Amino acid sequence: MTALDTAHAARDTGTSRAVSGRRTRVLVYAGCALAVLCVLLTVALTTGEMRLPAATALRALIGLGDPGDILVVRQFRAPRAVAALVAGAGLGAAGYVLQRLFRNPLASPDVMGMTGGASFGAVALVATGASQTLIPVGALAGGLLAALLLGAFAWRSGLAVTRLILTGLAVQAGLAAAVNLMVVRFPAELAGSALQWTTGSVYGRTWPEVWGAAGAMVLALAATVLLHRRLAVLDLGDDSAGALGLNTSTARLHLLAAAVVLASLAAALAGPVTFVALAVPHIVRFVTGPPTTASLALASLTGAVLLLASDLVVQHLLPVSGLPVGAVTATLGAPWLLVLMFRQSKPVHRSAA
Repeated sequence: MTALDTAHAARDTGTSRAVSGRRTRVLVYAGCALAVLCVLLTVALTTGEMRLPAATALRALIGLGDPGDILVVRQFRAPRAVAALVAGAGLGAAGYVLQRLFRNPLASPDVMGMTGGASFGAVALVATGASQTLIPVGALAGGLLAALLLGAFAWRSGLAVTRLILTGLAVQAGLAAAVNLMVVRFPAELAGSALQWTTGSVYGRTWPEVWGAAGAMVLALAATVLLHRRLAVLDLGDDSAGALGLNTSTARLHLLAAAVVLASLAAALAGPVTFVALAVPHIVRFVTGPPTTASLALASLTGAVLLLASDLVVQHLLPVSGLPVGAVTATLGAPWLLVLMFRQSKPVHRSAA
């Protein structure tokens, strides 16, 4: 065997070990996240003003046991926990798609105007005195409206990454200003209803709302999985992707639409919860390394864990009662965003040749 063959063999062995190590990290991370999720669900069902043993709560969840326990678990605690899981999964997947699509660690539904659109749609329906059951539909429509505005303003540039992000910031700011104006003009009795849709909360969710959003979320995630391979092609750059026969603008538009639907469905269920979609892709990359075929599923799982954990913190660990989960995630997100912006703005030092 020549020295060149030996070098190639060593390189192949190193590549195989790296792939095997990455696969192991993915499996370990997925297992740990699922275990944490089970613990959080147990805490969500058993903890509150009326504490229940885990066995009692699980029996009540399937309709067995004391009627009072069944009422507390099935009508109050379980819908709220499942709503947090569904919304968190959608936000995690949406953030992962946007950051990988735009190759920018600051890209998220919060930055691209989608959460602002959801707030606008929900608050606009609150202003009309519409039924509470229609308000999530308004949030979904508002998120889609923000996406249409984003696409219309950025289309001339062929959906270039920089223009999309700048346009998204402008759309978010404009819709946030419109929401604030409506809230200021609200009569006092409507202000409380509008507050949830400006901060984000899973309080008071009902099973019809949860199952409707969960069904739509499963379809949206399935469509995103089908589109996921295009992300790998876009990672090669527009020139290389075009040479492989991919229409980059159309692919980007389809992926953007998938992210918009995911984020809008999450906002329709939980309001404009911030930080989750921004943080999840960074957590997944930090633990598992470069993207793999499992990254989208890991992002959804991480988002569900993060939002459910945040809601449990709101319910049981903070001294202020009734605080919406969006206020906590926004508090966490502000310093996170500043750190990311600082890292992005640091100059790159190159050594002299």
